[in-house]
Amino acid sequence: MKIILKDVAKKTGLSRATISRVIRNSPGVKEKTRKKVLKAIKEMNYEVNTIARSLREKKTFTIGFIFGKVFDLFFSRIVKKVEIIARSNGYKLILSATDDDPEKELESLKTLNSLRVDGIIMISSGKNSEYINRLLSSGM
Repeated sequence: MKIILKDVAKKTGLSRATISRVIRNSPGVKEKTRKKVLKAIKEMNYEVNTIARSLREKKTFTIGFIFGKVFDLFFSRIVKKVEIIARSNGYKLILSATDDDPEKELESLKTLNSLRVDGIIMISSGKNSEYINRLLSSGM
């Protein structure tokens, strides 16, 4: 059975709001309380439900990155730098290598859009500008 925030609250005798504040590392939580919650989280193997968080906050904290060649040293350096910056800002990166194939590129765009990523970084073939313009018009 999947452990949810409510289960951690029940185990600790604290409110879900307090558990949430500890998880988000919010200020104003007593150190004793923080330790109690973190201990319970570890013991219960609790993991944040990112889908629920995304629905509540209307953000996925995910960025798609579409690029051509996986083994191109130049692009590898770019990907690494983007990943470092994304992670330092609380975002995860979904990578998609298209081998410079416009059909794979379009498939990647559609997949990332359906996953509701917060943004897409793309090194484009230039063949899917119509779909890209629709994404831009929709607020992506």
